[in-house]
Amino acid sequence: MDLSTSIENIPRIGPTYQKKLKKLGIKTLRDLLFHFPHRYDDFSKIVPIAEVKVGEVCCILGKVLKIETSRTWKKRMFLTQAIVEDKTGAIKVVWFNQPYLTNTIKEKDTLCLAGKVVRGEDGLYLSNPAREKITDKKELSGFTHTGRLVPVYPETEGLSSRWLRYIIKPLLIKLKDKIQDPIPPDIRQKYKLMELTKALWQIHFPSSKALAKKAQERFAFEELFLIQLSVLKERQKIAQQKAIAIPINIELIKEFINSLPFTLTGAQKKCVWQILKNMEKPHPMNRLLEGDVGSGKTVVATIAALNVTKAGYQVAFMAPTEILAKQHFQEITKLLADFKLNIGLLTGKTDKFVSKKLKEIIEISRKKILEKTANGEIDILIGTHALIQDKVKFKNLALVILDEQHRFGVEQRAKLLNPTKQTEIQAIPHLLSMTATPIPRTLALSIYGDLDLSLLDEMPKGRKKIITKVVSPANRQKAYDFVRKQIKKGGQAFVICPRIESQNQDLEKITSSRLTKKKRAILSWAEVKAVKEEYEKLSKEIFPDLKVGMLHGKMPSKEKERIMNDFKNKKIDILVSTSVVEVGVDVPDATVMIIEGAERFGLAQLHQFRGRVGRSKYQSFCFLFTDSPAKKTRQRLKALVESEDGFALSEKDLKIRGPGNLSGTRQWGIPDLAMSALTDIFLVEKTKKIAKEILERDPNLEKHPILRKKLEDFRKRIHLE
Repeated sequence: MDLSTSIENIPRIGPTYQKKLKKLGIKTLRDLLFHFPHRYDDFSKIVPIAEVKVGEVCCILGKVLKIETSRTWKKRMFLTQAIVEDKTGAIKVVWFNQPYLTNTIKEKDTLCLAGKVVRGEDGLYLSNPAREKITDKKELSGFTHTGRLVPVYPETEGLSSRWLRYIIKPLLIKLKDKIQDPIPPDIRQKYKLMELTKALWQIHFPSSKALAKKAQERFAFEELFLIQLSVLKERQKIAQQKAIAIPINIELIKEFINSLPFTLTGAQKKCVWQILKNMEKPHPMNRLLEGDVGSGKTVVATIAALNVTKAGYQVAFMAPTEILAKQHFQEITKLLADFKLNIGLLTGKTDKFVSKKLKEIIEISRKKILEKTANGEIDILIGTHALIQDKVKFKNLALVILDEQHRFGVEQRAKLLNPTKQTEIQAIPHLLSMTATPIPRTLALSIYGDLDLSLLDEMPKGRKKIITKVVSPANRQKAYDFVRKQIKKGGQAFVICPRIESQNQDLEKITSSRLTKKKRAILSWAEVKAVKEEYEKLSKEIFPDLKVGMLHGKMPSKEKERIMNDFKNKKIDILVSTSVVEVGVDVPDATVMIIEGAERFGLAQLHQFRGRVGRSKYQSFCFLFTDSPAKKTRQRLKALVESEDGFALSEKDLKIRGPGNLSGTRQWGIPDLAMSALTDIFLVEKTKKIAKEILERDPNLEKHPILRKKLEDFRKRIHLE
């Protein structure tokens, strides 16, 4: 057996348990041993029976005097009752609905029991305790389920922590000398890290809380170290690849900036310069443009695209949805109207083209647009995932721009950046990714370490601050009356609904590394249900006199597009939507944002919703509806009321909720231990420094074969999207 052994080949794990383990994402021996406890029950202190106290959870050690099972006719329940004694006295023990215990526990057996002491009609008894049979004095030091710090694991139905302990402990003993430590000994010694086999033992069956903590620290270090190695290796790879060096056309850039009806912010100018200087090099740019909602990312990307096209090369601009792709097409064609470019739009349904001669939008066939792209006639091709289809070929693609890049998978990005997409030049295009999701510095350093970062941390002048208020149930009606007044003045409103919490709550508690398609489907249907119910309430009871529309992810693309266009064209006054209402969709007359169940969203997400209003000269408002009395909720929502800085809010969110709750991070497959370590900037920077040093000495990790193998496995397991 080794760590790659499939669970089907591990002794004592039958087909039923194999299925249950797979529900938790456990497919191999490695997955099983690295399925860490999320807490420990402290049963380490064994007390004499004479000293037990009502209401306390305690651990006792004694001999069974008597055991029997009976059935209560009232509740139709099995009661197994035993009398256990030690030198100081005796106590009754009661188990509910576990009649099989009379077959496994016999009189004169020595048991260690841990459970709550309850007062009954006949005196004190131990209720439903964890149990462990002691067969030999020597085994007193080898407790598994009692008499120690007992691990409690993430579970699923029919798979208990007791069963996991029963399986994991003998495996750890068996593999004691067979697991190689990927962290080099010099690094372990320098940073006082626990050796791997010891750390595995202490994280599952710790001798003390201090040793459990040391083991957790070791594994958090290891995961962060592997993340850093992974992203630095990626950066190494990029540095060795060839790209087209694009010279900066200063006169052209000045002409474009002077043609704009507004002044660029200092941050926009800085980011433009960083991007253009980066593309002058003969190696591919790999840059993330991170900017708050409304900070002007599209203009920055357009300048980069213009510089590339006028140097004689093509640009691909990919957006995650059809609505956003069309919005970018309209905006970019308007911005570049005087610069004589051919711009195409390629989505799942519509193909459009702006000719440099005609300056007007015409619909053309997909075949025609593909021909024009392949022979280099189209300068900028804007589209959705349709751009990465095999049929789409470019003549000389030199820049790929991805909007909301964390929504695209690694494979999808690789397809666009593949030089075989090109008919003439064999070079990797430069990559500019854009996101409006403010990523905290610690996460950006860790997860996007292979990307250079450009920050748009300044908002265009003249924007009015969005007035944000937390609305309690008692003030709902006032908020609705205010919305009606705003709409009568010519405004519009968004209403965002969270998913209805239901029997599917436990889906999110399952800590498997990725949500399965089935679970995602259930969760997304729960969102649809919430939207439909809110739509019914608002259109029939609260605003029967207004035009209320509804938008959710299960609608066909055409239907979604029609509703968004109706909203933009003021045929809809109030749009009720799920949390997927398009990032960056521009509706200038929307002046009110209502967020139902605001406590269920992260600060960064709430800030993004808020950014969908306030896109014009009118005063805008954001109402956070919540009925949660929790202190943490008040703390988070107060932060949103007081701050308009998305970056500051994302840092606060990271501190309050932890990285596992930030947008998209759950899909990365990083274990919870490393996730929580991502908030530790010192550890992040330390692991980055160590990874850099080791790669400088040994770029291909040839002198560290165990670490190299571990890194290969890690990169298959993890998906930093």
